[in-house]
Amino acid sequence: MPAAPDFPPAPDRVKPVRALISLSDKAGLEDAARTLSRLGVELVSTGGTKSAIEKLGLPVKDVADLTGFPEMMDGRVKTLHPVVHGGLLGVRNAPTHAEAMTTHGIGAIDIVWIDLYPFESTVEAGGGFEAAIENIDIGGPAMIRSGSKNHGHVAVAVDAESIGLILQALKADGSTDLALRKRLAARAFARTAAYDAAVSGWFAGQIEDAAPARKSIAGSLAQTLRYGENPHQTGAFYRTGERRPGVAYAQQVQGKELGYNNIADADAAYELVAEFEQPAVVIVKHANPCGV
Repeated sequence: MPAAPDFPPAPDRVKPVRALISLSDKAGLEDAARTLSRLGVELVSTGGTKSAIEKLGLPVKDVADLTGFPEMMDGRVKTLHPVVHGGLLGVRNAPTHAEAMTTHGIGAIDIVWIDLYPFESTVEAGGGFEAAIENIDIGGPAMIRSGSKNHGHVAVAVDAESIGLILQALKADGSTDLALRKRLAARAFARTAAYDAAVSGWFAGQIEDAAPARKSIAGSLAQTLRYGENPHQTGAFYRTGERRPGVAYAQQVQGKELGYNNIADADAAYELVAEFEQPAVVIVKHANPCGV
């Protein structure tokens, strides 16, 4: 296990100088790019995102201009480079890191905004094996994890809400604070964990492995509940990406918002009635069948 280096404390405020942006979904790009550019932040990007920023008439640097290495292998290799990851992982106020960055011409990257290749939606739409494989992002998760590990100096955005929080902070005083960067890092690690869980779950299904040696399950928040099974407990409802028939993706047609016990009972009733091939009715109370 690597020993923890004796780094100086991370600064509370970081005024960004450079942002790396790579998006599959370009929604919100124009506002963010214009705001960052107006605040004097250098924009760095690749492929379609770089082209989209150029069409806005904003200056943007290609990652290849930083690395001195062209995008290759059908886009599979473009950001996996020490100049990129050194810019994300370098501890700016650690003398040895600062010396290495200077020696090797590595510029700091203070903001990274990446939303990952659309693997989950590709699979959900019925994409074939090769399409799914090509939509497994490699460089994106690597950059997200590098920036998040170094959240003492880097703000990481993985969705519209994350970049919105960064822009809000920059509009207020031109910097991000440590508490925000830490929150964003936690959100980013959760996103890459869910992404990898989706990939590993799909792959297990492709080889028909019903009991893999390791199984990861990840969900996205669907609803914050008033409380859990009892009033003194916290409750929340998460959905996985499987979209199998059931309560998680059912449409509520009337009545007030469901609570924890309502959802649990509805799920138990659905799963039991689904066991019958003929029409059936199930009555459930506290997850126990009272009548079938």
